[in-house]
Amino acid sequence: MARPVDIEKRRDLAQRAVEILQEEGFDISNSRLAEALGVKRPTLLYHFPTRAVLVERALEELLTEQMVFVMGRVNEHQHPIDRLFAQICAVHEFHRGSEERVVFLSQAIAMTSKPRMAEIIDVGNRVFAAQRAAAEELLREGIANGTVAPCDPAALVATLRATQDGLMVQRVMTGIDLESVHDFIWEHLLAPLKREGE
Repeated sequence: MARPVDIEKRRDLAQRAVEILQEEGFDISNSRLAEALGVKRPTLLYHFPTRAVLVERALEELLTEQMVFVMGRVNEHQHPIDRLFAQICAVHEFHRGSEERVVFLSQAIAMTSKPRMAEIIDVGNRVFAAQRAAAEELLREGIANGTVAPCDPAALVATLRATQDGLMVQRVMTGIDLESVHDFIWEHLLAPLKREGE
């Protein structure tokens, strides 16, 4: 009978393994990775039979932590537009100083086989699918009750998601100041959509 997986141990190993892969390169041998982690090679392979599984676990853990942090900030607000703005700011706050990890995981995903890459991307999409659907529904309700100007909720949420992810890459590549970008997003995109209702 297979031994049960120690979730906390696997979470810790995945986090530390990503740090080592970032430092030493994705082509590091499993023996060297296990040595750097302080475990035996069979233990490493038990938890992560392939690099794709390792990347998937690390990404899933990171996105789950992000979701908990971000939803805590989002839930401080009631108005759908305020919630969207809180989300984009909170995502950038959560990753401040560690954007390289997200970029590295994205590159690692791209290095896996096409079918496996699709599976890993699906993990990320599943983590946030319910949150995106809820945001779109709140926008539709806001449009109906007059607290949100008429707009395409799905397009707005998709635009903000693309902007949020792109800005993290920009911060890695150029060190861009996101506070001024957030101000611009609020003033020119989100604030014009916010209404107090009738």
